[in-house]
Amino acid sequence: MKDNHNKDINHNIKAYLADSNLLLNAMGEGIYGFDIEGNAVFINPAAERMTGWKSEELLGKNIHQYHHHSHANGDHYPSEECNIYNSMRDGVERKITDEVFWRKDGTSFPVEYTSTPVYKDNVIVGAVAVFRDVSQQRLADNNLRDALKKVQELTEQLQAENTYLQSEINEAWQGSGLEGNSAKFTAMLAQIKLVAQTDSTVLILGENGTGKEVVARNLHQLSARSNKPLVKVNCAAFTANLLESELFGHEKGAFTGAIERRKGRFELADKGTLFLDEIGELSLEAQSRLLRVLQEREFERVGGSKTIAVDLRIIVATNRDLFAMVEQGQFRMDLYYRLNVFPINIPALRDRIEDIPLLCSSILKQLNAKLNKSITHINKRSLAKLTQYHWPGNIRELQNILEREVILAQSSTLNIQQKFTKSHAAIPSINKPLAEIEKAYITEVLTDCQWIIGGNRGAAKVLGLPDSTLRSRMKKLNISR
Repeated sequence: MKDNHNKDINHNIKAYLADSNLLLNAMGEGIYGFDIEGNAVFINPAAERMTGWKSEELLGKNIHQYHHHSHANGDHYPSEECNIYNSMRDGVERKITDEVFWRKDGTSFPVEYTSTPVYKDNVIVGAVAVFRDVSQQRLADNNLRDALKKVQELTEQLQAENTYLQSEINEAWQGSGLEGNSAKFTAMLAQIKLVAQTDSTVLILGENGTGKEVVARNLHQLSARSNKPLVKVNCAAFTANLLESELFGHEKGAFTGAIERRKGRFELADKGTLFLDEIGELSLEAQSRLLRVLQEREFERVGGSKTIAVDLRIIVATNRDLFAMVEQGQFRMDLYYRLNVFPINIPALRDRIEDIPLLCSSILKQLNAKLNKSITHINKRSLAKLTQYHWPGNIRELQNILEREVILAQSSTLNIQQKFTKSHAAIPSINKPLAEIEKAYITEVLTDCQWIIGGNRGAAKVLGLPDSTLRSRMKKLNISR
């Protein structure tokens, strides 16, 4: 009896499976059957759920005009171009992944579908379209693309910041320079402390080697932006075209050699501080772009059209007389007044000679660590020699002289061996233009270095300048061998 019952059940299952409509109605994908005229002859429940159209509303009708009438952007989709109907015309199966179906309520959803011709006795009698809603898949894909784009942007940002920070770490050593008790120096420190708490633009003025970058770093460290980057740009180290790319970045293919997108210093300094050194070397074209950024706090990369907004504090420095450059038409007046919000004048070392002992003590501590030495002090004769010198190269020159002497030192007491000839004698700055003093000093260093500019034995290293900056100064001051 039991065996007969099981045979009956198996017979019934086979009968159910033989009913194709039952199988098609159970599928999760939407299914349409069309006759050769393109009218619907079969619609399964999944299709009804996805489109909102009931089978009784569409059977015997041209479905295309109901919910395949337009492309995703709303453009008209003629029925003669419909991939489903074309399968009935040419007998070619089509797999489509980039179209939408429109629901009864007027909304649309992305679909993937396969349109397959149906043959009877080798004659096309219609077609079957099997489709599915890929909204969730597209959403997941878009979210993944957005996430990958964000990761890529963050990676680029970290790579750019790491590259910049590494270049900063590899820079030639510089002493702090912000030590002193002289009246002029303490007055400058008071100004730094006051303006550092604001976001005001600061214009640092001073001769070469006075420590303009050190002042900029202290302004940043004392500000509310101290936990964000301080990004430095030497405006004299780049040609006009390269400077724009350095400041604003560039898109891939913006110019020959731009093999990838690169963020500029303005983007790297977002939320932090941007220090523009030697601002007087900017071309008039670059001055115009800088003025716009200062006014609007936004810019475009070279070769790009996307506007990028930034929030940063601007600090600039120069050893040139910007107002005189304005009068000569070499510097924009509107930019000058935009930058000259809070000027800080750094006194030359010859104007704060009484600070030399304290400066020497600080520099020697750093040299001991750098050169693995143990110099404890400088003898009185050497200190007297240092205080009688005019110091056209300011603190940078003091650092270089002390470094050379520490390298040669054989005891814990530093004895300055260098002879300061008449060419080094003190000359009041009021009697000679700064450019003339600078030219004489650079020429002397070049002569001592046998006119070698770069490398370990070059004048650029002695002066504490990048090779490109020294060449720029030589050209400007008309220095040649």
